[in-house]
Amino acid sequence: MEEKGKRSFPETIQAVDRVEISVLMDNYVDVLLGNTDVVTRPVTRKGDEISRSTVVAEHGLSMLVRVSRGDEFHSILFDTGYTEIGVPHNLKELEIDLSGIEAIVLSHGHMDHTGALHPILKALSRPVPLVVHPWAFHSPRLLKWPDGRIDRFPDTLVKEDLKKQGCEILESQEPVSLAGGMILVTGEIERTTPFEKGFPLAKIIRDGELVPDPILDDQALVVHLKGKGLVVISGCAHSGIINTVLYSRKITSIEPVYAILGGFHLTGPLFEPIIGDTIVALMEIGPKVLVPMHCTGWKAINRFSESFPNAFVLNSVGSKFVLS
Repeated sequence: MEEKGKRSFPETIQAVDRVEISVLMDNYVDVLLGNTDVVTRPVTRKGDEISRSTVVAEHGLSMLVRVSRGDEFHSILFDTGYTEIGVPHNLKELEIDLSGIEAIVLSHGHMDHTGALHPILKALSRPVPLVVHPWAFHSPRLLKWPDGRIDRFPDTLVKEDLKKQGCEILESQEPVSLAGGMILVTGEIERTTPFEKGFPLAKIIRDGELVPDPILDDQALVVHLKGKGLVVISGCAHSGIINTVLYSRKITSIEPVYAILGGFHLTGPLFEPIIGDTIVALMEIGPKVLVPMHCTGWKAINRFSESFPNAFVLNSVGSKFVLS
């Protein structure tokens, strides 16, 4: 696996027979949700008794992504949740072993996606590549609220600390191919839609001045499900979920989009005005499976459920999505 330099598209991506996405962390958990054709929910009992312990939710995201083609299997970890304890706890509850993962990909450098990175790295028996955009290491990163208050993001992603753990860091702005060519990390996403304008509260300090943070490190995963189309998996979609899908199409030269999963960042008064535009664009794209998570927000999730009754699936921690 090599860091990519500038080159022309399309990227090579190998079609897979099956994609399995296990949700290790999200903002929401509901142990009473039922199974469907594409999702199974975690068992909440031991024997004939309801379990006294369960998975937990937090304002974060983490997914284990497994792909297969014939008898070839690969798996990577995408993001690591908010706290140091959440994802490790859920791994234990779900009886999931990460020892076989080939890489860890971070969607961006915010703390709700990097929280359990160090304990996970420590628990692995061997080093694995950490795929990250260079901007993810930028510090300090801040939020400036409308009332003038400024909050600083904690420095959960420090390059020197990762190197001390023996972490192999792969920084790339360009797409990176993983899993034998079956998973593509988008790298920096082009922003072309007129309505997705980033996160105006996000700031950085540059040359001593507080300026907008473009969150250039925002990236997603792309898989090509044979005969059906692309599976796009976003972290927060700070670039915009539509931009993310359009860019995934561009770098693969594959038009059909079968599934879109992950955070769409449509929560709160800054983003709720573009929910309608997002729905219109998604209707044109026409995914068969639509799973908004994490930072999408309740109002947007509710509207997606109404607008895409056949494609929409409500996510919950521990859900396993199988696409084939």
